[in-house]
Amino acid sequence: MHKFAFIIHPIEYEDVSRKYKIMNKLPRKFVEGFVKMLPPQKVSEITGVKSRYSETKGWFVAVPLISSQMISLPEDYVIKKIIKAGKMAEKLGADIVGLGALTSVVGDAGITIAKNLNIAVTSGNSYTIATAIEGTKKAAELMGKDIRDSEIVVIGATGSIGKVCAEILSREAKYMTLVARNKERLDEFREYLLLKTGIAVHTTSNVADALKNADIVVTVTSAVDTVIKPEYLKPGAVVCDVARPRDISKEIVNLRDDVFVIEGGVVEVPGDVDFHFNFGFPPKTSYACMAETMILAMEGRIENYSLGRDLTVEQVDEISKLAKKHGFKLGGFRSFERAVTMEQINSIKKNAEKRLKQHKNSTI
Repeated sequence: MHKFAFIIHPIEYEDVSRKYKIMNKLPRKFVEGFVKMLPPQKVSEITGVKSRYSETKGWFVAVPLISSQMISLPEDYVIKKIIKAGKMAEKLGADIVGLGALTSVVGDAGITIAKNLNIAVTSGNSYTIATAIEGTKKAAELMGKDIRDSEIVVIGATGSIGKVCAEILSREAKYMTLVARNKERLDEFREYLLLKTGIAVHTTSNVADALKNADIVVTVTSAVDTVIKPEYLKPGAVVCDVARPRDISKEIVNLRDDVFVIEGGVVEVPGDVDFHFNFGFPPKTSYACMAETMILAMEGRIENYSLGRDLTVEQVDEISKLAKKHGFKLGGFRSFERAVTMEQINSIKKNAEKRLKQHKNSTI
């Protein structure tokens, strides 16, 4: 049996205070200094992952740096921290290790980390893309939208995940806008898509302008601060937020009951899995990046996968087939760490129809 490990880190300051209760009473700067000094930690053992063909077990290993520190601290320092966590995974007996959240973004997206470890490494980004696209399509369908006739926006379109998301969506989409900060890279990718798929896309660096008429949004930046504000979205919009930390403001929960926000990459894991750690999901579900690490272990694909900034559509298609083989599947919809019911989806749809009708009447 091949084994795996998955490297995680606290996303927000509050995640640290939940782990160490005393931190609630201390200044934030003190807390940040405290976690910076902590070594990598084994968080829990993961058991019960089993398909018809194989089984695996693994561990969560934590790098105790919050998201803002992952971005702001010197790159070499952060990478060394991640490598130490990878070394701990080796000692635990893992054959492959997955890089969670911003550990897969720092530096060259896992390549240097892989060179410094004696086990295989993956970012999990290929299966994250696969489940994000699948989830987005299903969410759009439930909101009465056909991807072939919808205005689609991909934010972070020149990143490793964004580029592949856009290319896969272009198989069916007719109307697409790509958003990224670097205009030159945007233009280069636009030309690539035109030659590869025949789709002529719009490009912009202005998120608010791009979202005015967007029906479907896939957002995949690695920004620390939120990118999408509630007022940017039109009624009935479907937003798949693949990014960690989130790209979309949490204010949307209270301010916009007429848009459907889902988290990309929520997966039901086969077997009687127990993570022995609560990361906010229902039992037996995980992020897709975690699932990719498990899939590769179960398939015996002990090799570097989904590393660097040049992911491919072929990799996404391949990991999708392996996931289906072993019984991994989309685990329903979640929004801001909570399960979304059909009742809630129907309510969002009705609210959106009402807002659109009001807007139409006001313009007559």
